[in-house]
Amino acid sequence: MGSLRLTLCTGVLAVCALTPPVYAADTGGAGISVSPSSPAPGADVALRVTGCSAKAASAASRAFVADVRLVDADGTFTGDTRVRASAEPGSYDVKVICAGSVTTAKITVVPQSQSQPPSHLPASPVAPVHAGGGGTAHFATVDVREAGPGTGQEVTGLVLVGAAVAAVALLSARRSRGTD
Repeated sequence: MGSLRLTLCTGVLAVCALTPPVYAADTGGAGISVSPSSPAPGADVALRVTGCSAKAASAASRAFVADVRLVDADGTFTGDTRVRASAEPGSYDVKVICAGSVTTAKITVVPQSQSQPPSHLPASPVAPVHAGGGGTAHFATVDVREAGPGTGQEVTGLVLVGAAVAAVALLSARRSRGTD
C-alpha cells in the first residue's frame, strides 16, 4: 500500500511541475493607448495604460529606442519614449508587462513624409546615451603629454621624498645603535 501512495504522490508532483503557472494577478483587460498611434522614425510617443492593478509596469517594442518604465498616477500608468530613427515603416507590437501579465497593442511606423513635422520639440538623442564618467570627461579631451605636473607640484614632491629619506636614515641609525 505504501508504494501506491508514493506512486500517486510522485504523479501529482510531476503534473504540478509540468503544468505552466497561472498568474492570479488581474489586469482586468488593461487598455493601452499610444499617442500618436502612427509615428514616424525619430518621433516621441506617449503611452498610457489603464486597468493595471500592479504597483509597477513597463512597455517594450522593437520600434522604441529603449524600454519604458511606466509611472503610476492614480491608477493610470504613463510613460514617454522615442521611435528608433532607423525603424522601418510597418506595424510593431507594444508589449506592456503589468503584474506578471503581458498585454499587447500595435503601433504603425509611417514614413517621415507622412508625419507632421515636430515644430515645438527640442533636439535630443535618438538612441540610448551612454552617460557617466562624471569629472573624467575633461581628461578625455586633454592631451596628457602637455598636462604634466607644474613647478609647485615638483617642489612639493621633492620635499616629501627628502623627508621620507631622512626619516628612514634616522630610524636606521637608531636601530644600529640599539636604541629604539
